[in-house]
Amino acid sequence: MRYTTLLFLSILCFSCGKKQSEEIKTPRKTISSVTIDPIFDDSISIRAIVVTPKNDLIYGGNKTTINHYDAANNTHISLLKGKVPDSLNVSFRATAYVNGNTFGISIVNPALLYKISKNGDVSLVYKEEHEKVFYDAMTFWNDTEGIAIGDPTGDCMSIIVTRDGGNTWQKIACENLPKAKEGEAAFAASNTNIVTKGDETWVATGGKTSRILYSADKGNTWTSYMTPIIQGLGTTGIYSLDFYDAKNGFAIGGDYTQADVNDINKIRTADGGKTWEVVSKSSGPGYRSCVQYVPNSNAKELIAIGFKGIDYSKDAGNTWTHLSDEGFYTIRFVNDSIAYAAGKNKIARLTFK
Repeated sequence: MRYTTLLFLSILCFSCGKKQSEEIKTPRKTISSVTIDPIFDDSISIRAIVVTPKNDLIYGGNKTTINHYDAANNTHISLLKGKVPDSLNVSFRATAYVNGNTFGISIVNPALLYKISKNGDVSLVYKEEHEKVFYDAMTFWNDTEGIAIGDPTGDCMSIIVTRDGGNTWQKIACENLPKAKEGEAAFAASNTNIVTKGDETWVATGGKTSRILYSADKGNTWTSYMTPIIQGLGTTGIYSLDFYDAKNGFAIGGDYTQADVNDINKIRTADGGKTWEVVSKSSGPGYRSCVQYVPNSNAKELIAIGFKGIDYSKDAGNTWTHLSDEGFYTIRFVNDSIAYAAGKNKIARLTFK
């Protein structure tokens, strides 16, 4: 009797364990559609957005725009109005948000990097004057250390870093960076030319040469890796880069002047960016300006976005489903089903189902 009871309990526990295991392994539901709800409509082109820990939105655009969208109250707050000269007319395509502080760096000459503190104070923390200056993207490793990248003003990409919470920024000397190739630059298309994971950093370049610049130590030392993406013209190459973790990454781009061409504009890595393979050759989306992994998707699900619409992959970029023709420049996820997207004169909340 005792043996029979133990056997019954063992079978029961095994069945329960098996059921739990099966439940854990059940794949998440894949995306089949998107609902687009506008939250901003104005004559401002927006290419830089950042989701805050409260799921609000920081966004930067032309007409000296750095704003805060309060999602709970559905209100937009200008962070620069009345705090910088009214005559200033610059465009921000790179923004960041860390520890309650907002950062934005302008394109073209002069480059102006503003820090907007959590109490609303505005400080010009970096200025660079050069006929070729053009900053493309910015992010932070942690609360005190951050990085911004831009086109070459010498014989290397422009890279500036902060180690004090954004109060001061220093430009890395070209002798400490990979030399730029002829016609190599970056694209200020969606503020996604930089990705950081822990101490690691990946920077995507484009143009006549399209490479990955890599640092394992928060920008102190650098190396470079070639990519097989389309390149050779000033309008070709990587426009956007994302990493799900330190190994799995995806890049997208193409040529915005030939936006339907999809031959070799999507590439993937599984070794931290050292090697890349072309995926979805001659299928799936053509030129797109932003790609992001869907959260909690085990590096399988991707959303690509551009002025030609929104596309989704459930198999790490091998195949794609076109979800919408509505055009945007950039996207950031709030969770695995909700995201913000921004583009020409608009911002929307996207719900993926």
